[in-house]
Amino acid sequence: MSVHELAGKPVPDELLENIPQLISAYYTEHPDPSNAEHSVSFGTSGHRGTSTNNTFNDDHIAAVCQAISSYRKENGVTGPLFIGKDTHALSEPAFRTALEVFAANQVEVRFQSGFGYTPTPVISHTIISYNRGRTEGLADGVVITPSHNPPCDGGFKYNATNGGPADSQATSTIQNQANALLDAGINDSSVVKRVSYERSLQSVCVQSIDFVAPYVDDLGSVIDMQAIADSGIKIGVDPLGGSGVGYWEPIAQKYGLNMEVVNKKVDPTFSFMSVDKDGKVRMDCSSPHAMAGLVKLKDHFDIAFGNDPDFDRHGIVTPAGLMKPNHYLAVAIWYLFQNRPQWKQNTSIGKTLVSSSIIDRIADHLNLPLCEVPVGFKWFSAGLFDGTIGFGGEESAGASFLRKDGTVWTTDKDGILLALLAAEITAKTGFTPSDHYAKLESQFGESAYARIDAPATNADKQALSSLQPTNVRSTELAGETIESKLTQAPGNNAAIGGLKVVTKNGWFAARPSGTEAIYKIYAESFIDQSHLEQIQAEATTIVADAISK
Repeated sequence: MSVHELAGKPVPDELLENIPQLISAYYTEHPDPSNAEHSVSFGTSGHRGTSTNNTFNDDHIAAVCQAISSYRKENGVTGPLFIGKDTHALSEPAFRTALEVFAANQVEVRFQSGFGYTPTPVISHTIISYNRGRTEGLADGVVITPSHNPPCDGGFKYNATNGGPADSQATSTIQNQANALLDAGINDSSVVKRVSYERSLQSVCVQSIDFVAPYVDDLGSVIDMQAIADSGIKIGVDPLGGSGVGYWEPIAQKYGLNMEVVNKKVDPTFSFMSVDKDGKVRMDCSSPHAMAGLVKLKDHFDIAFGNDPDFDRHGIVTPAGLMKPNHYLAVAIWYLFQNRPQWKQNTSIGKTLVSSSIIDRIADHLNLPLCEVPVGFKWFSAGLFDGTIGFGGEESAGASFLRKDGTVWTTDKDGILLALLAAEITAKTGFTPSDHYAKLESQFGESAYARIDAPATNADKQALSSLQPTNVRSTELAGETIESKLTQAPGNNAAIGGLKVVTKNGWFAARPSGTEAIYKIYAESFIDQSHLEQIQAEATTIVADAISK
């Protein structure tokens, strides 16, 4: 994919979202139940869409909240529902819709006092903290966010009583019931219960609380905050206008950190951003184009970081520049498993099957079990919850890990946590995460990694998602013998919804897109860039042959 001419440059006025139009469409446009594209669809991170194309409207959120209310009742979830929202424009009206429906269903709702924003990991942390020691009256949660998606998008996701993203069974149940409600007509009070926004705020079930202080106060149990403070390292932070904008100053004040928040602005158009690679406004903290503003300041700080709007992802900037997500995951794993003596010796390293294989080499060197799972952080939640997985990370710059004592911190991705870990590493070792990765490369090999897209029809995507290893006839990939052909993840035997092919020095994985007419090819080579390109080229041929059967 070519880089857009505006990539890395300030957002021009013509790219700014029309916020009044978005909000108006949220209330005035309605999905057509007969149009499958207008349906509620829970992917790996909940339902997402935009109001102007009838994929994220008041109807959708009302139906989803009624479905969640019913799901809670059917599954005996009677504790509070903690609800958070990010800074996308559509998060605010969706929050109001949610309160109206949850209050009518007598769900005990708790939201941030002052109607403030709440990061995804804070909701996870709050659920876990509330449920600790309880066997009944358990809490769950909702986060209203489309993650790093463009300003026009909205998103809505449900977190289970273990604090993590709800599993496929739960999301399928909620999705199917929500779509049934849309078919039945949500304006019928017998279909969706609802009260006015004013009445919802007056309900005894709906209360505001402070999410900030309990999370901030607990960070010392998972990060060596004292070491960061004592080192005096200069830390730069760009919240990218996201939901954690109000967290960094309390963190700096409580722990005495030498920290500068370089941008405190919240603007639903995200006008302060730099344009992403494809010419869109996207708050992707792993993109050097979207993060251009902070990267320009890299020499002002010993370590700097940014986060996406719901703060479940991280972007780590050192004087060498923005780290690639896989590189930082490798450094984090290398450091944590040698600097957390209270963790159990057999604690697993969790990675998705499209993350770099340098993690495999680190796990082998440290003699630690590796848990390789399909894409989606929900696959790590149970292991993080019971402490069998010490670290779970995705190649898309999302991760979490255990407290110092080996117990659960969050079961959803935590961008604040991974950012502060970068500061701990720098403070305690005297080297930045970039320095550490250079050492890992010299020890375990330099890799070339990339993701490309290939065109695919719906039939192609369906065939790819249901492949079996026997469908792959090739015995070689880029001049090396194929050692394994995977359609199930080695770590939990769950279907990967695609294919992974592995050789001694390289691999590729192919997965269909849930929203576009493409499939994604992730590939890596430990030989060189030309070998990576050969893997990519042959991957399309292997996939085409396999899905043609």
